[in-house]
Amino acid sequence: MELTLSVIKADVGGYVGHSSSHPDVIQKAKEKLEHAQGKGLLIDHHVTVCGDDLQLIMTHQHGEDSEQIHKLAWDTFVECTNVAKSLKLHGAGQDLLADAFAGNVKGMGPGTAEMQFSERQAETIVIFMADKTASGAWNLPLYKIFADPFNTIGLVIASNMHSGFTFEVHDVKEHKKISFNAPEEIYDMLVFLGAPGRYAVKAVYHKESGEIAAVSSTQRLSLMAGRYIGKDDPVCIIRSQGKFPAVGEILEPFASPHIVEGWMRGSHHGPLMPVAVRESNPCRFDGPPRVVAAGFQLANGKLVGPRDLFDDPAFDEARHQANIMADFLRRMGPFEPHRLPLEEMEYTTMPEVAKKLAPRFQDI
Repeated sequence: MELTLSVIKADVGGYVGHSSSHPDVIQKAKEKLEHAQGKGLLIDHHVTVCGDDLQLIMTHQHGEDSEQIHKLAWDTFVECTNVAKSLKLHGAGQDLLADAFAGNVKGMGPGTAEMQFSERQAETIVIFMADKTASGAWNLPLYKIFADPFNTIGLVIASNMHSGFTFEVHDVKEHKKISFNAPEEIYDMLVFLGAPGRYAVKAVYHKESGEIAAVSSTQRLSLMAGRYIGKDDPVCIIRSQGKFPAVGEILEPFASPHIVEGWMRGSHHGPLMPVAVRESNPCRFDGPPRVVAAGFQLANGKLVGPRDLFDDPAFDEARHQANIMADFLRRMGPFEPHRLPLEEMEYTTMPEVAKKLAPRFQDI
């Protein structure tokens, strides 16, 4: 069965502050998608959250970048924003950068990850959703999942994965893309993946078959808006099992928290903490950044699930490590490297302070 899986997210208003999502907002989104499914626009859907981000997970047969599906998502976010405004939630509608829908939500604020594929006999999907971080947050996990044999033993011992994967990498500032084959071009690829503020993995493909294996959202809200209005809070879809990494291999990178940009005011580095959905409510210094993982089986386009994959005591130590890392970084206060370097602060509120003080600078 040929189908499209779309994950479209937006911050339509935080409860309280930037920490969580209000039940009335979530309910409104469910009503909108249930109505669309009843009319036959969707095969199935699931509404969930990560922190203050509303996540719309939809299956359908309209292909990627479908105007119908994107308009459904946009209209849903607009109605949810109206609910948020009625409750005076914080930052209501902050990810909606346009006044009206223009055929596609790309470039309009919401984050999108979509893939079109033929459903396998057993189609296993893992969807990652993050809060208080940027699109480059997936670079290190995706590298480990699809290119690191110390993480993914299938690259060594599974014949259907042994040939490797192809990575599509986007330059989010210059709007260019390049592809690398792993393992042959790992060293070249890491030159770019190691700079997640500018380069982000958009998609991964099985090298032999060319089948899509993973796709992520790579939009940078600050670059779209020309100012800081909130962090990107990216999403990522990964197909699992068979010729793709196993679920355990996909989750394993998050057992060792890595440092990402985001956190308070989008201006700090912090550990990406893997948590259950119920714990994805970043409150400490508006953080630390969170990631949740929803697992599904697909059955004729129906979403069987989700399984809350980080709701597992095996990740308790990762959460403990993330808290220790958060303690260490917080001691740095306004100093780099906890605070982002100046060139990354260009789209925060810091330029306003610098402009006010500019007349006081004197030539040496």
